[in-house]
Amino acid sequence: MRNTNLWKRWTAFGSTALVFAGLLAATVFAAPAQAAANTVVSLTFDDGNADQMTAESTMKSLGLNGTFFITTGWIDQPTYLTTANLQQMAADGNEIGGHTVTHPDLVSLTTAESTRQICDGRVALMNMGFKVTSFAYPFASENPATEALVKQCGFNSARGLGDIAAPDPASAKLPAAETIPPANPYDTAAPDEVDSTWTLQDLQNEVTHAQAAGGGWVQLTFHHIAVGTDPTLTITPTLFNQFATWLAQQKAAGTVAVKTVDQVIGGTQKPAVQGPPVPPPPPAGTNMIQNPSLETLASGIPQCWAAGGYGTNTAAFAVVSPGHTGKNAERLTMSGYVSGDAKLLPALDLGGCSPTGTPGHTYQLKAWYKSTAATQFELYYRIGNGFWQYWTASPLIGAATNWTQATWTSPPLPAGASGISWGLNIQTNGTITTDDYGMYDVGTAPTPPPPPPAGGNLVQNPSLETAGIGGFPLCWQAGGYGTNTAAFSTVSAAHTGTKAEKLTVTGYVSGDAKLLPTLDNSTCAPAATAGHTYSLRAWYTSTAVTQFVVYYRDASGNWVYWTSGPWLPAASTYTQASFTTAAVPAGATALSFGLNLFSNGTLTTDDYAMYDTVGAPLLG
Repeated sequence: MRNTNLWKRWTAFGSTALVFAGLLAATVFAAPAQAAANTVVSLTFDDGNADQMTAESTMKSLGLNGTFFITTGWIDQPTYLTTANLQQMAADGNEIGGHTVTHPDLVSLTTAESTRQICDGRVALMNMGFKVTSFAYPFASENPATEALVKQCGFNSARGLGDIAAPDPASAKLPAAETIPPANPYDTAAPDEVDSTWTLQDLQNEVTHAQAAGGGWVQLTFHHIAVGTDPTLTITPTLFNQFATWLAQQKAAGTVAVKTVDQVIGGTQKPAVQGPPVPPPPPAGTNMIQNPSLETLASGIPQCWAAGGYGTNTAAFAVVSPGHTGKNAERLTMSGYVSGDAKLLPALDLGGCSPTGTPGHTYQLKAWYKSTAATQFELYYRIGNGFWQYWTASPLIGAATNWTQATWTSPPLPAGASGISWGLNIQTNGTITTDDYGMYDVGTAPTPPPPPPAGGNLVQNPSLETAGIGGFPLCWQAGGYGTNTAAFSTVSAAHTGTKAEKLTVTGYVSGDAKLLPTLDNSTCAPAATAGHTYSLRAWYTSTAVTQFVVYYRDASGNWVYWTSGPWLPAASTYTQASFTTAAVPAGATALSFGLNLFSNGTLTTDDYAMYDTVGAPLLG
């Protein structure tokens, strides 16, 4: 069993690799005076990144073979290997091994979900015609229970990381190589994964040090063979070619053997074993989050939860006590921030931990938090056989020194999606502590009304009379940014009809808040024509100055801040605000706009309108 303090744990969303806390050790060794002939090297590759085809081509030209550990949910997705790639690799003599379906931290999952991940990934590869006998633990995260599951699912071996000496001097006391056969085939020892700090000498030293120590098995683990990809887990094609050429020369000289993992371990392929079925969604009105209060821990991590994030920053996660309720909460500390974010998420799995979603349904999300900076809900969804991709984010929510409940209702889940994962993020240096998560299916969103006739008011539900979801009028949502606390409520003090929307801002430090037509890709956001100008109107009362803020949807469907109107004075009685835009930018297809608050105070709005200035009616 490896020293679990030496795990290097990382995760991936879609094609973006996200690296978290790593600690592994190694040393640089001089070439031996006499090489040992019984040294075996295995070239292994994790995840199934598309740029690994570069390495496969190099190995083929040199008569070398390797083992490719494949995350099956990522096959045929952007930046990953295709089915045709895998077939070609196998035909060239390479081994295809298992690496789960969605690449979760197996130790943090329930037994049923871990079994699905391990078994179903193997079944998927066997159904493609591959002999599948070897497994690699995602994040090198395992324990005796996961070892037993790997064996139960029919694998003959499983590889870890960080138990063999590598280029960091801190690992000098680790063994030089794994024994043949390994003492425990379900926890075979290997050096830390190869990353961008490794040199040609480092790679060669892994082999020559094993030779000097009397031989054994050296498994080298690669992720990206490319330039300009993941800056951490990448080496250049030039470096890989140099090392592979040197290794082929050692092989030709008879001082080293190069084998796949299966060739080292041996044994026949066992029958396929299917994992248990995914549990059905809970009944309507039930909290869909597993372990919502983070009270159940697995190896010190809240069971069914995982770290997520991207960009250049250092994110540290810790269980702290007490929680909002119960004993546990999770604290995320961000330092060295340059870009991206980090957050705690339900594990990106097959449904044992991540909530099952229904396309077209909307979901109310809740979480209690304390933070030193603004946060927001950030959402992902699962498609296909286990590929997770970014979905959307809520408006920013202000920092909070005391426990505060954040609540937001998602847009309808896109077609083809089958699961949802989300968390409250942090996008700057600081801390956020979270607890008591909730997620509730609120059903299918009301159908927006048809677009207005040409020349008419382009705003849907302009008088806010038709209720929508999450407490907002149909076709409307909250917007804003910065550090402030914005509360929205429907009030009866309307300009016309029976409903208006009141915005109250407290704890103002920066940014703004406003009510906006929904930033969507359907009929809620008013359609606009590039090159046209538009008259924007709204009735309001306020205790502070306000202004129109305008966004547009570009040709790719992304919403972009565009412009703001002049300041408008506070108004104790309903006053009509108006603003005529400049020409809409090229490629724009829709507009969204609202009156904002840039300070503590209240703003009540009603009776919105947007007209193409060609034939726009007079104000009134």
